[in-house]
Order: sequence, then C-alpha cells, then structure tokens
Amino acid sequence: MKFQCKRIQHRSLSPHSSSNLFNVLTEEIVCKILDHLHDDPFAIKSFSITCKSFYFIESRHRGSLRPLRAELLPRTFHRYPSVSLLDLSLCPRVDDSTLNVISSTWKTTLRSINLSRSRFFTNAGLSSLFINCSGLVEVDLSNSTHLTDLAASAIAEARNLEMLSLARCKLITDMGIGCIAVGCRKLKSLCLKWCLRVGDLGVELIALKCKQIRSLDLSYLPITEKCLNSVLKLQNLEDLVIEGCHGIDDDGLSTLEQSCKSLKMLNLSNCQNVTHTGLSSLINGTEQLQQIILAYGSSVTSDLAKCLHTYSKLQSIKLDGCIITWSGIKAMACLRAPIKELSFSKCLGLTDDGLSFLVQSHKYLRKLDITCCRKITYTSIDSITSSCTFLTSLRMESCSLVPKEAFVLIGERCSFLEELDATDNEIDDEGLKSISRCSKLSILKLGICSNISDEGLAKVGSCCSQLKELDLYRSTAVSDAGITAIADGCPALEMINIAYNDKITDKSLISLSRCGMLKVLEIRGCLGVSSTGVSAIAVGCKQLTVLDLKKCFNINDNGMLPLAQFSQNLKQINLSYCSVTDVGLVALASLSRLQNMTILHLAGLTPNGLAAALLACRALTKVKLHASFRPLLSQSILGYMEAHGCVFHWRDKAFQKEMDPKGWKLHFGRNSNEVP
Repeated sequence: MKFQCKRIQHRSLSPHSSSNLFNVLTEEIVCKILDHLHDDPFAIKSFSITCKSFYFIESRHRGSLRPLRAELLPRTFHRYPSVSLLDLSLCPRVDDSTLNVISSTWKTTLRSINLSRSRFFTNAGLSSLFINCSGLVEVDLSNSTHLTDLAASAIAEARNLEMLSLARCKLITDMGIGCIAVGCRKLKSLCLKWCLRVGDLGVELIALKCKQIRSLDLSYLPITEKCLNSVLKLQNLEDLVIEGCHGIDDDGLSTLEQSCKSLKMLNLSNCQNVTHTGLSSLINGTEQLQQIILAYGSSVTSDLAKCLHTYSKLQSIKLDGCIITWSGIKAMACLRAPIKELSFSKCLGLTDDGLSFLVQSHKYLRKLDITCCRKITYTSIDSITSSCTFLTSLRMESCSLVPKEAFVLIGERCSFLEELDATDNEIDDEGLKSISRCSKLSILKLGICSNISDEGLAKVGSCCSQLKELDLYRSTAVSDAGITAIADGCPALEMINIAYNDKITDKSLISLSRCGMLKVLEIRGCLGVSSTGVSAIAVGCKQLTVLDLKKCFNINDNGMLPLAQFSQNLKQINLSYCSVTDVGLVALASLSRLQNMTILHLAGLTPNGLAAALLACRALTKVKLHASFRPLLSQSILGYMEAHGCVFHWRDKAFQKEMDPKGWKLHFGRNSNEVP
C-alpha cells in the first residue's frame, strides 16, 4: 500500500529566519522526490537524514523492504509502518517467530513476500502469515524443499493470493496442491517447476478451481496429456510452460479435445517425445500465440514449421539445440507473421544457404541468436546485415568460420544494435571501429578475441557512451590504454570482465575507479594488478557488488582494508590464490552485505583467522573452502554458521596455476619465475 501523503504544516520564513528551509516543501513534493530515488539506496539514506521532517516522511513513504538479515527486521517494524513488498531473499534464516512478528506488524499493508532463499520456517509460521495478512497477493516460496502438504494447506488460507511460486518444493503432492486450488481461487500465476510429486490430479484441480490463471509453469512434472484438457479450458491462460515433461507425447496430445484461444506463450523445450503431430494438436486454435519455445526438442522439419503458418501474431521462435533441416528453413521463411526474434543457439544443420534464405523473408527481425552455429560464414553475416537492418541484439559466440571482414558489415548496416556477443571470434580492430558506429550499444562481449587491441577499444570508448557491460575475458592484446579509453568514454559502465589479460596493471583499475556505476569487476588471473588498484576501485566504485580477484597474487591485506571501509555494497568476492592473510579476511568480515566468499589456497590464512572471519561475517550464505580446513574448524562454529543459513562447499583440489595465456593448459606450482 502506497503511503498517502499529507501536507506538512509549516510556518512562513522571514529573510532572517534560522529555521530549516526544507520545511517550506509540502509533503506531496517530498514524496515526488522520493519516487525518483527508489533505485538508489544511498540517495534515499542521504535524503532521510537531511532533517527530521524528511526522516519522518521517508519512513512512511517506503513501501518495499529488502533486509540483509532477518535479525535486522525488528529495527524496521516501527520505522516503516507501510511496507507492502517484503523481500527476504537475502535472509537464509527466517523462522516461525519472525513470520509471526511480520504478520502482526504489517497485517494490513503487506501484499508481497519473497521467501525463495529462506529456510527454518514451518507450516505454523506460514499459517500465521496467511491468516493475519489477508491482503497478500504475491508469495514466492521457491527452493523450500522442506515444505510438505501441511505448508500447502497453510497457503490455502491466502484467499486473495494471485501469484505463487513453489519451484523445487519437492515434498508437496497432489493433495497439497488440491488444498491450494480450493483455497486460492484468485490465482493468476502459478509456478510448480520441479515439484516432482505433483501429477495430473494436482494440475487438473488447479485448472478446475482457479479459473483466473494466466501463467502456469509445469516444468519437469510427471504429468501426461490427461491434465491438459482441463488446462486448455482456462479462458485467461496466456503463458504455459511444460518444459521437460517427458510423459507428454504425440499419442496423448492427439486425444486433446480442447484448444486455448487466449494462449500467447508456449514453452515445449526438452519434450523429445513431441513432434509436429503433437504440436499441431496442442496449439490448434490458439489465435493469440506470440512466442513459441521448442528448444532441445525434435528436428525442425517442414511439417513442424508449417504448424506455425496460421498464427499471424507470432513474434518469437526459439529452437536452441534442435537439428535444423533445409525443408524446415524454407517453411519458416514462408511464415507471414511479423517475426522479431529467432534463436538458433547450438543448432546443428544451420548453414549459410538456410540462414540467408530465412532472414531475407524476415527483414524486421530485432533479435537473432546463432551462438555456436559453426557452419555459417561471411555469407550469412552479409545476408543478415543487409536484410535485418533493425537488429538490436546479435549473439554469435563461437561462430568460428566467420572472418574478421564480416564484422565491419555489422557496424555499417546495423546502427540500432544494442547487444553484440562476438565471444571467441575473429573480430579485429577494424571490426570494432565499425561497430562503434552503433551508438546505442550497451552490451559488448569480446571474450577470447585475440585480434582486438587498444586501438579498437579506444574507438568504442569514444563513440559508445551508453555501454554498460563489456567482456574482454582472455582478449590478451588489450592493455591499460584500451581500458582507460573505455573508462573515460563509458561512464555508465556497470560490468567489466578483463580476466586473464597479462597486460593489465593497476593503471586500468585506477581508470575504472572513475566509473561510479560499476557493479561487477572480474580481474581473475591479472598478474599485473596489486592492492593499489583494488584500493582505487574501493574508493571510487561504491556500487560494487561482485569482485573476482582469483589468482591475483600481488593483492594482499592492503587491498582488503579499503574494501572493508568503502565497498559497503559488496556481496560476492573470490580471493582464491591471493596473498591475503587473517588480517585482511577479518577486515572484510565487517561488510554487512557480504554473502558469498570463495577462499581457496590462501597461504596466509589460519584456522583461527578463518573462524574469526566466519563468525564476524553475519550475512554469509555461501562459503567455498579447501577441504583441509574442515577438520581444523570446530564443529560448534560450523554448526552455528549452518544454523544461520550458511552453506559450506568443500573442495579438495591441488594448487593449480594457469600459465598459458589462452588457458588451454594448467601448470602446477607457485613459482612466479615460471610466468612467461
């Protein structure tokens, strides 16, 4: 429930008044300002401490809350009385007592709660929540593998529930789903993915009782065609996902007597027992169909493609992992629908002739995925770029036969491009210079592209100011000059991967520290960086959430201390093989948002230092450690951490050091003199 703003009473100010000038603003104006700050938690915090009236207004204006730990909730109950959306996905431990307090505090306002990463609550806590918070319309209980039919009966108390996710709730059966079907008649969206004990009976009960269902995910359920007749009778159904339902086959689908005229999206991925015959029976009469996903299914033949000819509103076809035939391509080219998206990732049989023929018939294509289509060459890119000039997304990772000259065509002809994945390709600087003409480019992936250098990156930096994601993984000709050009020209940069580039030094990190929006930084295996560069990142990139420093041997405690002081948003860090000791790790433990740590082969780490860091880092949900530490940590510490929702992943791998710049070989030992 959005806080209803009221006007603050204020007195008029004389020119000599010493009163707070902000008091002249009405509460409506202050709320409008807050509406524009909702994506920036630091801005909201700064705003709320400006003065007492702003603090008061912000506390009542806030409608959503995402606490780092469940134990922080008591501090929020009185300050934020109008919370309607509560996201507890960062809280691994949420018990019944917590749910009881939540249900009494936000009894009249709570409309949505996310418990998808939480454990330790039972059906009793859920019952309290759903009985007291009668206004709940959205609940996410994904990954709650401990919940049984008793929990499902508690969910049934939520009479106004519209959206429910039970993905991977593997103990809930048809009986529990039946309770939900009877109690939650207003359901519009239901996800039962991987609910392995739910079969035809449970799905049929949902279809019979919940007539308002619009989105239904039945992925990997042991269902057959028996429940589909009831499902297809749902008059409002728009999205149906039956991915990996191996009990559904052509014979069963041929018996269907019902069609779903409202269906807009159908996902039949991984249904190897369904061919064009079954597909035709399933989609017969679905006049509104806009997207169909048939990934990793039967071969794409002319018969299958012809099944789609009558659907004039079809816009997206995804055939990832399928075998493509020439007859199938010809039939798809005859589709009269305004196709905007085609996906052929990892498709066998897709050739130049087929792809060229197809794109000439679908000139208004916006998105094309030809990842790992290893038979296409310059000819295909020529046809794509000349026919589909409105492309916004082109994914072509590992198209190894496409020559460097083809990438020049992309920049010359596809000026609207926003995303390009050219990972593991022959693109060079001339190609990059051409692609830099795409001024709207926001995602550029150039991993394992050994032909690009600083010269091409400089052009991208000067022309693509909207760039947000850049992947240069193992693009080994790139050095500090190229990264500096990107940092100077792309102030909106949020993610960059420069892992395993031996020409990268602290100069690159100092340049990137000027990118204040940077959230993800991967510098794994960059031997030229040190704590100096990491310190600059910590000071300049306050939004940083993910940091990968694996095998950066020159990074030590001196880099950890600035991270602990300035990187308050850091959630995930990989320190494996770094020169960090107990001191640095304990310092990092002060970060209140840190959830995920990988700390393998830290030579300076002791059992006592590790124990101190684990106990101090209260938000941890996942830690990856070498198995040698397991017997050295007391069972009481491990038990305490696990009881608070932390999961340990123990690895028993010998020390490995990658030396080959292309990464194809592994060498053992830690002698720095071996580095080429």
